[in-house]
Amino acid sequence: MSQHGEVQLAGSVGYLLKEAAYGLRVALDAVLRPLDLSVTEYSCLELLAQRPGLSNSELARSAFVTRQSMNVVLQAMERDGLIVRPAQAPAGRALPAQLTALGQQRRAQASTAARAVEDRMLTGFGPGEIDRLRELLQVCAASVNDERRDPVSAGRP
Repeated sequence: MSQHGEVQLAGSVGYLLKEAAYGLRVALDAVLRPLDLSVTEYSCLELLAQRPGLSNSELARSAFVTRQSMNVVLQAMERDGLIVRPAQAPAGRALPAQLTALGQQRRAQASTAARAVEDRMLTGFGPGEIDRLRELLQVCAASVNDERRDPVSAGRP
């Protein structure tokens, strides 16, 4: 911050995080487009590969979109043959999603492309710096999430 309380964007950690996230998103869009996938669809494929049977709500939270947006994404993925969901919920209202063989194949292709983007993003880091970056980003996320949960007491010793 400047002496007047103004944020100086060039040195703002939040701004730099947003700039990096935007660059990552643009690069991922470029490599996923030939596979007919959006970043959100790719996220769903990865999430379902690691945790089959997630519900719409669980996928939405994990992919950082609303439940309504996720429902649209899942309907499209189901229509495209990437996932299957039961016609009726086995319990409650949740329709657990599963990858199809095509979904597994597309996820593998997309994962390779996404890994190449992430590797390119991290090329300037030395030994141990990537692990430290992960730790620091986890601290940032936890701090922001703690404040979202309890804005009154967040930041108090």
